[in-house]
Amino acid sequence: MKLKMTALAVLAALPFISTQALAQSTSATNLENRVFGSVFAEYYMPDIDKTESAAWNYMGKDTGYGIELGYYLTEAWAIRAEYAKLDLSSELNGSDADGDRFGIDVLYHFLPKAKGAYILGGLKRMDAVQNTTALNMGVGYKHFFSQHFGIFAEANRYQGIDESYGDAGIKAGVTFAFGANAAPAPTPAPAPAPAPAKPVAPAKPADSDNDGVMDTNDRCPNTAANHQVDPQGCTVFKETMQRVGDVDVEVKFGFDSAAVSADQRSEIIQLAAFMKRFPESEVVIEGHASKPGNDAYNMLLSKRRAKSVADILTSEGVESSRITSVGYGETQPRINDSTPAANAANQRIEAKVTAKVKEPVMR
Repeated sequence: MKLKMTALAVLAALPFISTQALAQSTSATNLENRVFGSVFAEYYMPDIDKTESAAWNYMGKDTGYGIELGYYLTEAWAIRAEYAKLDLSSELNGSDADGDRFGIDVLYHFLPKAKGAYILGGLKRMDAVQNTTALNMGVGYKHFFSQHFGIFAEANRYQGIDESYGDAGIKAGVTFAFGANAAPAPTPAPAPAPAPAKPVAPAKPADSDNDGVMDTNDRCPNTAANHQVDPQGCTVFKETMQRVGDVDVEVKFGFDSAAVSADQRSEIIQLAAFMKRFPESEVVIEGHASKPGNDAYNMLLSKRRAKSVADILTSEGVESSRITSVGYGETQPRINDSTPAANAANQRIEAKVTAKVKEPVMR
């Protein structure tokens, strides 16, 4: 009877404790890494086989009470040790069938901060009429009114391991979390906003030589204002091959001859020296003949005369790729006549030199 009164006292205290807890701070409760303790009252329901068995003293349904001590590993997981005093009696004659229960449980909370619904499982030693071991599984609900106080209700199924039975129990109680919430890290004060920078008028790009390319990009300063320039500000040039008039050479030949006389050879050597000094220069050697004789023969004779001059140039070190020899026969006479003087003037070669000239492209 004393044990029953104790259990009833725990149950009666729940409304009062809950009311007091409501008066506490209702700030967010963080239970991670905190120890907790609980007291509870329980309504215990033995397996029907126990109520009908003399081996179990016809154990009947009755109340009990107990205490718990545990630790919140995280906001979801906790572990606890339990001790319960079961104030049971025989349904046959009212004699005592009470006993003790102790063991451990692991709890998993579905909601954060260890509030709301949870499930549990554990291992218990039962000392009531007989000593047995049982596995238990259960569900519960917990609510904290402050960072310390909360209430909970729980239902368990106790399945015997060494004896075949299936008991049940319903618990209700209060729980107390020791310690306090970890103080949140202070929020740093916001850094002052930087003062807005004063707008600076962009400097106007300079073009000192007025060629349309700014000085910062101009690689050829001081170009002439009338020259066309490229994106780097440099003059654009065009290259052309032009006649170099003061080095044109004319060599005279004897009648029906393609041999270069000694006094004419020096002029050809001077031409070779000029072309070696200006490696981009080129020469066209034009051979000619006088009117007397067969036209076809005169054409061949003019070609031989042009070739004999070309051979002297190559022997002096001028590349053959820069020399062109061509024969015109009697088709381009200097004097259109057959007199001795006209024939002497027409029996010749003319060497016409051209050189590559770079000229700026004008705007």
